[in-house]
Amino acid sequence: MKENIKKNSITDILEALGDKPQADELYIYISTESISENPFPYPFRTDSYSIMIILSGSAKIQFNLMDYTLQTNDIVLISPHTVTHIMEIEESMSVISITFTLNFALTHSINRNDLNAFEFFASKTALNLGLKKEEIKELVKLTHLLHEKNTTESRFYGKELLVHSFNLLMYQVAAVYRERYDENIIKMTRKEEITSKFIKLLEKNFKQQRKVQFYSDTLHMTAGHLSKILKEVSGRTTGELIDAAIITEACILLANPTLSISEISDELNFSDQSFFGKFFKKHTRLSPSEYRRKT
Repeated sequence: MKENIKKNSITDILEALGDKPQADELYIYISTESISENPFPYPFRTDSYSIMIILSGSAKIQFNLMDYTLQTNDIVLISPHTVTHIMEIEESMSVISITFTLNFALTHSINRNDLNAFEFFASKTALNLGLKKEEIKELVKLTHLLHEKNTTESRFYGKELLVHSFNLLMYQVAAVYRERYDENIIKMTRKEEITSKFIKLLEKNFKQQRKVQFYSDTLHMTAGHLSKILKEVSGRTTGELIDAAIITEACILLANPTLSISEISDELNFSDQSFFGKFFKKHTRLSPSEYRRKT
């Protein structure tokens, strides 16, 4: 049933933002007006890579259940399959985003044997870095160049110009990442490493394993110690994060009209639809049917 889970493709994102079509596997969004209303009020996942630069404003966003506050001059690097939930736009935002598929990256890389420019996407599910003014200026300039090459036809060397524009931007982002890495800004503390391992473990097992003991045993620590670490790093206990993973997945599945609530209950391994409904309403104050109508 996994193939039925609703995902936002590049086309879906483009339609939600009301923008014009671009290349099938590359989309550059440059906000011409401040964003005050949430274009994606419900959780979603995509198969694409995304780079988002906050030019102004702020928002609270969850990436795979971890809370982030994004502010002016932040750059966020998002890997495929990340569950994204825009919780709140606190101040009207102006943003730039670059979204592309793995296939586009591989087929448009100058040197396909050198993927170091994409190392930053492997470090975390979502990596948030603060940018310096000169870095912002350079990245904005390169993004505008890439947008131009992706939206206009050139009589000569159009593909080559697009390839080089894309690689220029990727290597510039990689340079920012490497600088932060060398400055030890990116390195995680031991507690952050444990939290990261837990989140990855949770992503793979939350449908089958809902007991705290499974996760603490797998991570070789007591349930109390794990919960204390997770609470300190993420603001939520082990049990709260397990419940949040189930609810987030339920919301994604409910956004797919081809799935019945009974099928969703089965997919999430609830004993019956009634128990699923009670669990969902406890956490959202809406029944699954009410939530589906709202979306």
